Amino acid sequence: MREVISIHLGQCGVQCGNACWELYCLEHGIQPDGQMPSDKTIGGGDDAFNTFFSETGSGKHVPRTVFVDLEPTVIDEVRTGTYRQLYHPEQLISGKEDAANN
Repeated sequence: MREVISIHLGQCGVQCGNACWELYCLEHGIQPDGQMPSDKTIGGGDDAFNTFFSETGSGKHVPRTVFVDLEPTVIDEVRTGTYRQLYHPEQLISGKEDAANN
């Protein structure tokens, strides 16, 4: 099986990436907390799904992605947004200070 890790860099990358993962979740029936409704099942050999998501022992589906930005405000939007429970905190990497006009 092949796995894809998406890396989203900067303000545009983080905002576009967050929108893409929201769409992926809607397409695969994953709730904003990473859980799949009990009436939905994933086929055992659904490589397309497993390529982009990993499943934890508790049944939560986590995107194979990393968000990186020097400015914390954009990453904070992801941390506090609708899909905040979808991502592991280690996937959201931000700097400590505003990087504007550098």
